[in-house]
Amino acid sequence: MKEKFLNNSIKRISKKYPDYDEEKLEVISYGLEALYITFTKSIVIFSIAFILGIIKEVFLILLFYNILRTTAFGMHAKKSSQCYVISVVFFIGGALLCKYVDINIYVKMIIAILSFITIILYAPADTYKRPLLNEKKRKIYKIISIINSLIFIICIIAFRGNVISNYLVMGILDASLMIHPLMYRMFQLPYNNYKTYNVSCS
Repeated sequence: MKEKFLNNSIKRISKKYPDYDEEKLEVISYGLEALYITFTKSIVIFSIAFILGIIKEVFLILLFYNILRTTAFGMHAKKSSQCYVISVVFFIGGALLCKYVDINIYVKMIIAILSFITIILYAPADTYKRPLLNEKKRKIYKIISIINSLIFIICIIAFRGNVISNYLVMGILDASLMIHPLMYRMFQLPYNNYKTYNVSCS
């Protein structure tokens, strides 16, 4: 289904814009694939969340996760099935924990600090389909990711007695796991893909 959607879309785009080269079409295809996966995955995740009565929890974790993911980036699984497993474990599992488990503030802080260190060390993490070749942009993404993570930690402390701090912790934890080299190795994905290109961008 996905391949059919992508092939038909690219055919229509190349027909409408014949001046687009292979590189341009590949970038568009990558974007369309990301949108398709996000849309279909969201339907599955929120359907499960609705059945379990945790839509609010899943929504908040996804919100905080995506704030960090926007600049920290992170791995994309090769197979849709792997992507669904990761999403269910991270977002459904995390939401259930937020709703039913009283997480101690010290545990939250340990998780948040370890996640923060991970973001300092490894953000932004690219993919082989979308290597971050521009060194200046990589530095900007890292700085923004660090600042956002610090804001998260401040909010976790400020809201330590409120359940909202649970969602913040899950958001920063999930985002940090997705950029960790061990996750890339676990799913047999190349890491620091920009290093394989002898390209100097400014």
